[in-house]
Amino acid sequence: MGARTAAPAAMAIVGVLGVIGLTGPARTDHAMAQEAGSPAQDEPVSVEPPAPDVAPEVEAQSREAEDVAPLSPANDQPAPAEDGAAPAPGTDASAPQAGTQEASAPSAPTTPTGIEIRAAAPALETGADWPAYGGTYEARRFSPLASITPDNVGQLQRVWEYRTGDMPSEEAEGKYSPENTPLKVGDDLYLCSAMGIAISVDAATGREEWRYDPEVPVDAIPYGATCRGVTYYAVPDAEPDSLCATRVIWGTLDARLIAVDAKLGQPCPDFGMNGEVYLEDGIGDTVPGWYSITSAPTIVRGIVVTGAQVQDGQAEDSPSGVVRGYDAVTGELAWAWDLGNPGNRGAPAEGEVYTRGTPNMWTTAAADEERGLVYLPLGNSAVDYYGSNRSELENEYATSLVAVDVTTGEDVWHFQTVHNDVWDYDLGSQPSLVDFPADDGTVPAIILSSKQGDIYVLNRETGESLFPVEEREVPTGMGVEPGYLSETQPFSAYHSLLFPALEEKDMWGMSPLDQLWCRIQFRMANYEGPYTPPTTDGRWIQYPGYNGGQDWGSMAVDVERGILIANYNDMPNYNRLIPREEAGDAHAIFEPEYQPGGSEAGPQLGSPYAIDVNAGWRESWTGLMCKQPPYGGLRAIDLATGETLWDVPLGTARANGPFGIPSMLPFKIGTPNNGGPLVTAGGLVFIAAATDNLIRAVDIETGETVWSDTLPAGGQTTPITYSVGERQFIAIAPGGHHFMETPIGDYVVAWALPEGDGAE
Repeated sequence: MGARTAAPAAMAIVGVLGVIGLTGPARTDHAMAQEAGSPAQDEPVSVEPPAPDVAPEVEAQSREAEDVAPLSPANDQPAPAEDGAAPAPGTDASAPQAGTQEASAPSAPTTPTGIEIRAAAPALETGADWPAYGGTYEARRFSPLASITPDNVGQLQRVWEYRTGDMPSEEAEGKYSPENTPLKVGDDLYLCSAMGIAISVDAATGREEWRYDPEVPVDAIPYGATCRGVTYYAVPDAEPDSLCATRVIWGTLDARLIAVDAKLGQPCPDFGMNGEVYLEDGIGDTVPGWYSITSAPTIVRGIVVTGAQVQDGQAEDSPSGVVRGYDAVTGELAWAWDLGNPGNRGAPAEGEVYTRGTPNMWTTAAADEERGLVYLPLGNSAVDYYGSNRSELENEYATSLVAVDVTTGEDVWHFQTVHNDVWDYDLGSQPSLVDFPADDGTVPAIILSSKQGDIYVLNRETGESLFPVEEREVPTGMGVEPGYLSETQPFSAYHSLLFPALEEKDMWGMSPLDQLWCRIQFRMANYEGPYTPPTTDGRWIQYPGYNGGQDWGSMAVDVERGILIANYNDMPNYNRLIPREEAGDAHAIFEPEYQPGGSEAGPQLGSPYAIDVNAGWRESWTGLMCKQPPYGGLRAIDLATGETLWDVPLGTARANGPFGIPSMLPFKIGTPNNGGPLVTAGGLVFIAAATDNLIRAVDIETGETVWSDTLPAGGQTTPITYSVGERQFIAIAPGGHHFMETPIGDYVVAWALPEGDGAE
């Protein structure tokens, strides 16, 4: 239901053991801003964060917890209209009043809570900039920049390197998974560190300009310390030099939505309380680490849309999966999409909370600014591996893509990818919006990839599939919930990343002995192909595992060439439901006995079973996976037909090996991967993601790797591209990943062709 920050602990899966993470002293600087600049350089420049005793030229205010009174719902939510009712959705609020000789100036339509609805803003564009997490809110991860090509990519030089200073403290050791994708707007890059420190650096030089530290406590870390991205917003009609005319907005692990001035890093006083909105309002009972914001918000028609990560496997009575929209200027609640209370699109009534245990959106939404729609990829309900206690609405909406009208908070359509999901097949990928080629022109479409491997192409106005979706029979004759399991599941006729069912001959090991042991385990397990039901009488094989297929790294779409690029994982999980009487050591996050990083069993309180997951199906002594490689790949798909153009393993064995010892072998085995691809008009796919700590450029026409460079930490994130003047840059924030066992770091690195080359 929630995100295991990096594609669910499946990363721990790292079938091919990754290297142990590097660590260092934690940084404790408070919010501060520093103006600085230096000319671009061809030689790599290492930029360290300013020392704590250096006085910044501009100081951003920081929130001191002891000075801020607890925020009541009344402070965080807009007051209702004086007559007690907001205009009904669809009401024409601009109609002139009867009895007037002249129509007065039309009043603007409002959201259910009375927030004025803004007109559609100009579409965001990539090229010089990378203005949103997915490039734009259409999330194609495509840039029209074409200076770097397969012919000259080998000349790329590392031109600057910046370090945030955010490394795990002793208390946070083993909990870092930053996963950050920076933005580039104007002359600046905007990013957030693992613990949610927002930072601006010069895009040409990597010199730090300002930072704002929200001082997130370590106990707020859920599965991992993660901040996938921030959001940039320019306030319409604002005076250009006024404070927060442009602003950076992001969510924190302790569930705050924060807005600061994009030029200075100072809190926006008009947003919430001194730049902060407290997202735990209306959530009800929770504890640190249970309810967190890990993904970048999406802004549509001036409304900031955010969900939250609710830590998996804890209890059916988990915090709500409510998705909310807030005014990007004031921080006032515009609407709340609470699945269990469709009659109320505002804050809960006094003494009530948003419906608990409902499916959440822990990943990043996509949006259609023109149509005013935001597309919410939902997970399943609490808890993941048992469903008999779920409501009808949960069964209807869980693991669905939901299109919500951002002006009303009402869902327009939804499309379910798994019926009665008991496999933790959350929709983790951000979908991509395209004008899909058709016989008589194009169709406004949205492309959705899934953990189970199916890729769907839907009409983004109606939710109807543009390709057949076949309901195939799946096994229901085993498991603990035969009456709950769906007899069929939807399979896409467009494309699937799903591989054939496993066989005993697919079992593997570094020696005949451990291969034999894996074959014995295979024979002992319950397995009848995809959607094998969870069992308690023995282990069952879940294939693919809960990190895909595709997860939060998402896909990239080259609309010019008509090619879709998807990286994927190809690994099973080896699981068992544990009867409650056997699960004595499985404690939920809110229980006194709970130990972070303790037992792998999820307690699933409220259901009859806890869950034990062997993510990646690893042998206990070597740490290697029982399934033979490859464990991940990169695939090019014809956009119009869904046919595979090429498919190659992604990742080498250089940083992986038995017992956690790097083999240093360059063999392309295809490693587990997390993070996404970037596609450019120059004909290249840039991607890191794998556990070999490399960033590579792949020729989009052939699948051949034509350039690579070693990263200073694990590359479990997505690269971006932008230009400064006529020079094209490639940048990535390699922060490593504790679940994927790659080295932890605090880096941002940028490459470019030598000066004089690469003019647009």
